[in-house]
Formats: sequence, C-alpha cells, structure tokens
Amino acid sequence: MDQKVRQFEVCTQDGSVDRHGNPAIRANTGKWLTATLILVNQGLATLAFFGVGVNLVLFLTRVMGQDNAEAANNISKWTGTVYIFSLLGAFLSDSYWGRYKTCAIFQASFVAGLVMLSLSTGAFLLEPSGCGVEESPCKPHSTVKTVLFYLSVYLIALGYGGYQPNIATFGADQFDAEDSVEGHSKIAFFSYFYLALNLGSLFSNTVLGYFEDQGKWVVGFWSSAGLAFAGLVLFLAGTPKYRHFTPRESPWSRFCQVWVAATRKAKIDVDYEDLNLYDSETQRTGDKKILHTKGFRFLDRAAIVTPHDEAKKVETGSKYDPWRLCSVTQVEEVKCVLRLLPIWLCTILYSVVFTQMASLFVEQGASMKTNIRNFKIPASSMSSFDILSVAFCIFAYRRFLDPLFARLNKTEPNKGLTELQRMGIGLVISIMAMISAGIVEIYRLKHKEPDTSTAVSNSSSLSIFWQVPQYMLIGASEVFMYVGQLEFFNSQAPTGLKSFASALCMASISLGNYVSSVLVTIVMKISATEDMPGWIPSNLNKGHLDRFYFLLAGLTAADFLVYLVCAKWYKYIKSEASFSESVSEEEV
Repeated sequence: MDQKVRQFEVCTQDGSVDRHGNPAIRANTGKWLTATLILVNQGLATLAFFGVGVNLVLFLTRVMGQDNAEAANNISKWTGTVYIFSLLGAFLSDSYWGRYKTCAIFQASFVAGLVMLSLSTGAFLLEPSGCGVEESPCKPHSTVKTVLFYLSVYLIALGYGGYQPNIATFGADQFDAEDSVEGHSKIAFFSYFYLALNLGSLFSNTVLGYFEDQGKWVVGFWSSAGLAFAGLVLFLAGTPKYRHFTPRESPWSRFCQVWVAATRKAKIDVDYEDLNLYDSETQRTGDKKILHTKGFRFLDRAAIVTPHDEAKKVETGSKYDPWRLCSVTQVEEVKCVLRLLPIWLCTILYSVVFTQMASLFVEQGASMKTNIRNFKIPASSMSSFDILSVAFCIFAYRRFLDPLFARLNKTEPNKGLTELQRMGIGLVISIMAMISAGIVEIYRLKHKEPDTSTAVSNSSSLSIFWQVPQYMLIGASEVFMYVGQLEFFNSQAPTGLKSFASALCMASISLGNYVSSVLVTIVMKISATEDMPGWIPSNLNKGHLDRFYFLLAGLTAADFLVYLVCAKWYKYIKSEASFSESVSEEEV
C-alpha cells in the first residue's frame, strides 16, 4: 500500500509518460523547464515562418510579377493551405506518431522548405541582378522556375502547418491537469504560447521585413532558414525531459464505431427517458469518463446493450463488438465534437478579417506615405503594432481584467470570463478593426496624388501611421478570440483528440483564408465596371477598398449574432474523476 501511495505521489496523475514509456516522474520531467524550451522553439519557428510570409505578397508582385488582387488571392490560398496541413499533423499525432515525433518530423520539413526557397531565390528568381524592389521588378520566369518556387513555399506550408497544432498541445502536455498548481500553469501556458508566437514574428516584421522590402530577399530567407534550424535543435535538446501521451488507438476509429453502431440499431425501439447504457469497466490511466447528456439522442443507440450483443459476446467468449456496442464515454466524445462544430464555424469569418492583415493591409500601407525623412517604413512592418497590442493585452488581461471579472462574477465567484465570452468579445473588436480600416481608406483616397497613371507606393500623402488603430484592434481581438479558442477547444476536446482540437483553431484560419480568396474574386467580378476596375485593382487609387472593409464589418456583425445563438446552445462537458484520481481516493 505504501509503495503504491509513494508511486502515486512522485508520478504525474494524468497518464503522461517519459520518453521510455514509463510513468512520468513529476520532479524530473515537464513543467516550466520543458515548456520554456517549447515557447522559445515556437518563437523561433514563427520568426522564420513570418520572415517569409509577412512580405510574400510583395515578393509575388515584385519578383513573380503578379498584380495586387492575384497576389492577395495567392497569399490567402497559401496561408489557407498552411492551416489545412495542420489537420494532417493532428491526425498523424493523435493516431500514430504522437506529438513529439510529429513535431520533429514536420519541423525538419519546414527547414528543408526554407533552404529550398533560399537557394531557388538566389540562383534563379532574382533576374536581372538587383531586381525585386518596387522600382525594378524582375523579369518573367519560366515554368520550371515558377514550379520550383511554389514547391518550396508549399513545403514550408506543410512543415509549419503540420507542426503548429501539435507544439501547442505538446507544450500543454508538460503540465499535469490533475495537479492544482500545474493545472493553473497549463491554462496560463496558452496565453504565453500565443505571446511567444507574436513576439517571434516581431523581429521578422521589422528587421527581416525591412531587408526584404529593400530587395534583399536572399538575406531574409536565409535568416529564416537559420532560425528555423536553431529552433529544431533547441526542441530536440529537451528530449530527455519531455512528458508524452502515447497514442493507443486511432480516435477516428472510435468516432466511426459510434456512427456504425448507432446506425445498426436505428430500427430498435428505444425509451429515451429510461435508457440502460453500457459503460465500460476498463479505463486507461489519465482518461476521464464523460457523463451522459441528452443531446443527439440517435447516437445513444450505440451504447444500448441488445440481446444480440450479449449473444455475440457469449459466442466469441471475448469483449463486446466495438462496431456494435460503444461505451457512454465513447458516444459522448462524438457528441463533444458535434457540439464544437457550430462554434468553430462561427470563427471562420473572424479569420477572414484576420487574414487581411497579411494582404490588403500591406497593400493599403504600401500606397500611403511611408517615408520619415530619408527612412522608408516597410508596409509589412506595421504589423508590429498588432504584435505589441497582443503583448500588452495578454499582460493586461492576465494581470488586471481577469481578476476584475472574477470579482464581478456573482453567479460563479472567483471565475472570470468564460472562453466563449472572450471569443464573442474578439468578434466585436474585429468589427471595430474593419470599420477603422475602412475610414482610413476613405481618408487615404481623399489625399491621393493627382498622378495615378501608375501604382506607386507613395500614391497618397496620408501617413502610413494612420493604420496603427486597425492593427492595434486586430491584436486586441486576437487575444480574446484565438487565445480563448485555444483554451476552449483544448479543454472541451476528448482525450484522444487534443491535437485535433488545436488543429481546428488553425483550420478556421485556413478556411478563413480560402473564404477571403473567394470573396475577393466575387467582389472584383461584381464591382468591376467600365469606369472602375473593381474595388481592389492594382492601383488602389482607382478602386474602393473601403467598401470591401465595410462589407467585412457587416458580415462579421451578422456572424456575431449567429455566434451568440450557438454559444447559448453549447453545453460544457462534464466528466467523472479520472482513473488516477479514483486510485488516490481509494488507496490514500
């Protein structure tokens, strides 16, 4: 008995293991030591990624010879593909490789893509020598060179996309949610993770952005490759200390089993008011049994024990057929995913707003006054104000706003805003950001230069610093939306789908980019007339970008109303004590 108690005290209670597969020793693994390595790794990887992504729209126009609308669409498609690959990474992590191995493999792919981009840019794309700046665009490229460019950037998308959702969850794995102190740290980790993500992009948006804006693309890309490699080495250095969750079975098989079992029993008579559901006696260490809920009643059929199930069990002399009978917890896991989907869908339009920061905001800024005496401010570096806003808002929320809301909460004392409430606030702030961007564009057009025969960066006398409010508002909205979204999906997802939950956050950004691309295409076709080449032409002085921003504000406002309905309908999951908790109660 004493030996079991001692083992319980020194080991984590959530089922995590060390690199050898043994129960993780609390004192020797995880916590802030490994979490800090992961945060620095995330900062370096983000710095490397945005070292390419932040100015990719200018690379497409100046080096690849694309116009503004085409470049904005290609950026949206590329960014969307980055986050689609996050679903692939989550699937491999949850089902086969585990989070550590998945992170290592995809980071290696990320480094390979950056090296390929650096080599191809220096050797083939910057022709003639000295091209790639605003005043000297490069000559057209052959099909082979274009394919090589897209192959390298999409290898970057594969590596960064597959790595990103797993590193967030892997970092949270370093804290034992069953321990009161580590559980609090686990919640705080997501805020620091998003802060590391933004601080990592600060250097790329300023220093690297400046070099690339001056046409020093090779320097910028090689810097990104070196930083990504340093991040990979740092990640591998923490290998002996990491905590892991070993994937035991595919969560997607469990998901499908519920649907198959429920469909097979579609014709049996069921009294939903008096259900006798099967609850498996076996449970994996660290797993929690989820309590039965009344929603999605059709799926409850999968957990009803029929005479046929009993006969099959006796006949085979083994367990119940998992494709005919599932446990209550297994059924509730599927219900959890179904309840998450409406909330997730409501976040997609927010991502449409967010993606404008990497495309149309940059193009708008490039068409404003960017000079301070002899120093030219790269339009992409204005996103530094977004990063500063994120850093400030995370600090202010954790230090002041959250404790304040906790004191004001009368129904649940000492509890601040819920994740759903924070996500709703993020939507409202994003509406304000689009309105601000639209107003700035109106004034930019009022100050446009008389000669608009060519699209030049200084086509308006309005200072680029007028963009600061829209960037600051986007940053504030991110803290409420994306940090809240990370915490919400991680806490509400079933045990075997934690990486998938993080991937959902990234997939909303992905679909937001694709929706943005489609929306830009539709708007250009509808708004183009004989007198005006659409709202977003190559020369923004001849268009109405302000109308597009106001359109996004209106669509986001409608989305917010739908979100309110979905958030009110959502039911938080309720679980019994974990296996390890029950052991402690019985044996201590």
